Amino acid sequence: MDVVVALASSERTLWYVTLAVGLVVALVVAGMLITLLGLLGRIQRAVTGLLGSAGKVAENTSNIPQLEATAPVLEQIAAEGVVQDGYMNALSQGYGEPE
Repeated sequence: MDVVVALASSERTLWYVTLAVGLVVALVVAGMLITLLGLLGRIQRAVTGLLGSAGKVAENTSNIPQLEATAPVLEQIAAEGVVQDGYMNALSQGYGEPE
């Protein structure tokens, strides 16, 4: 027994509209995937740049323990400067005064 299925005109129109909507949805999804891939590439480049900067920051901060030893030395230099200033004041007394 042969069964021939014939679609009515309204059913055929509904079928075409459904196919068209499916095609539009598929194109939108493809566009969104392409946009997502582009954004992922930008994120990857930014992370690579950050990792490069992080290495430079690590190099700069590796000297911080040495900076901690600077304060006592600066105090000694300042104290010696005060002593030298006292010597210079003692040596220069009587010089450069108007007669």
